[in-house]
Amino acid sequence: MSRHIFARDADALEPLLSEAQLETNLDSEDDGDVILDRTASATMNRETGGATRKLTFEEAVEETGFGLFHWLLLLVCGWANVSDAVEILCVSFLLPTASCDLHLTSFDKGILTASIFLGMMVGGYAWGYLSDQRGRCGVLVVSLSVNGIFGALTCAAPTFWLFLLLRFISGVGVGGSIPVCFSYFSEFMPRLRRGAMISALATFWMAGNILAAGLAWLIIPYSWAHFESWRVFVLLCSIPSLSSAIIFKLLMPESPKFLMEAGQEKEAAHVFQLMFKLNTWGKGKDKEFALCTTSHDGSRSVNMQKEPLLRVYKKALLPIKEMFKDVLRIRSISLLIVFYCISFGYYGLQMWFPELFKRMEDGGSPCANVSRVYSLQNESCYPVKTAVYKEGFYVAASNLPGNIFTILMMDSIGGKALLFCSLILSSVSVFLIYVVKTKAHSLLLSCIFGGVSVVAWNALDVLCTELYPTHLRSSALGFFTGVGRIAAIMANVVFGQLVDTNCAVPVLLVSGLLLVGGLAALLLPQTKQTALA
Repeated sequence: MSRHIFARDADALEPLLSEAQLETNLDSEDDGDVILDRTASATMNRETGGATRKLTFEEAVEETGFGLFHWLLLLVCGWANVSDAVEILCVSFLLPTASCDLHLTSFDKGILTASIFLGMMVGGYAWGYLSDQRGRCGVLVVSLSVNGIFGALTCAAPTFWLFLLLRFISGVGVGGSIPVCFSYFSEFMPRLRRGAMISALATFWMAGNILAAGLAWLIIPYSWAHFESWRVFVLLCSIPSLSSAIIFKLLMPESPKFLMEAGQEKEAAHVFQLMFKLNTWGKGKDKEFALCTTSHDGSRSVNMQKEPLLRVYKKALLPIKEMFKDVLRIRSISLLIVFYCISFGYYGLQMWFPELFKRMEDGGSPCANVSRVYSLQNESCYPVKTAVYKEGFYVAASNLPGNIFTILMMDSIGGKALLFCSLILSSVSVFLIYVVKTKAHSLLLSCIFGGVSVVAWNALDVLCTELYPTHLRSSALGFFTGVGRIAAIMANVVFGQLVDTNCAVPVLLVSGLLLVGGLAALLLPQTKQTALA
């Protein structure tokens, strides 16, 4: 009887046994041998990483290795990122033709481009908060489905106002998938590879940009039976979101970091085992994961899952209060400024590039052709000029060098330095767009802006996932993307109001805000290769 008691409880007794006590117990030929053997076995297990060892989250991620699972995860999350980019940017490419069919003024175009950002502002924080309480994967399925379904329905909208409403609802879905997707992805990544892999995920936004521009170039200039070509284009743009929702629903596991924070160690261990099996595919290896939960907040997540949805929303402001307390205050204020400035600048210009390129058809810069604006409003949209979409494709493709540079340099330079340099160079390039007077120079600077500004977005994706603990991560991303949507709405309204009469004001305003954002980035802490909290 005593042998079994000592054998079972040797780990608990081990810290209490001094060297002298062990020597005394060795006199017992029976129990002493068991205690010594069990003590040595426990020590060996700790040194060799045996199955009985309790692993923290970061240790468990390292134990799974890096391989096939992570590359498949990159493709799946990357496709979701592609779908978001396509849904956001498709409106900008249909404006030159849809403006005729829907009888849009420049102000209407500004409202239309702003509608999806309004939806993203509404959905961003709400979806992010729900994912912190209910789990990442399920929220991604719902938000991507909302995005795809209502995005597809817009192709049949007969009036401007119905089109506007459907784009708004689609934006609500987009607002959830962007912040949650990056939180979900980062929580599978080993610490030393996290920066480069998040940067790689961010490059899929460029792929979505290129896909939207390429589809517009291939679809919109041509006739499609009894359908306006831009409606066919909008329908095709909804496919990535719907397919991405199906993939997450059928194939993807919940985030192990979230499961551990929620106190669901068995489920988290199962996910780690899946990761290990895929990363060691073909090697015939298997491994058991024993996990320890160090989070002080695990019980809160479990309890929140049992609460009514209305009560969850009543508590939704609590994470915001926590973000602006103590050590998080300065970084939250800095990120708020950065997100506002870069979103105003990037989406203000990006959504209007096709329209501005249309105004450069006869040469000159967009701001040098104000005299042609009123004649353009009376021109027919058909036949569609393909140059507008070709130039939009060039600007989308210009993101490639910036994405490659970010992947290669993120882990060595760090997100803070990349963010600062990118915003300063973006400010300069936008100012020069206003200064130059030829179409060729305007197009070149637009491509430079696209290639440089994408570095800032990639750096923000890395910084935001590493600056906040798990129970705040998606909420913080949702909040800051919501701030960015407010900026994007304001930018598109400003462009819609002033692009016909005083193009210099919005362009120079963008340049100034990007400069302010670069200076605010200096207040952020360096997070290079830090462990997730």
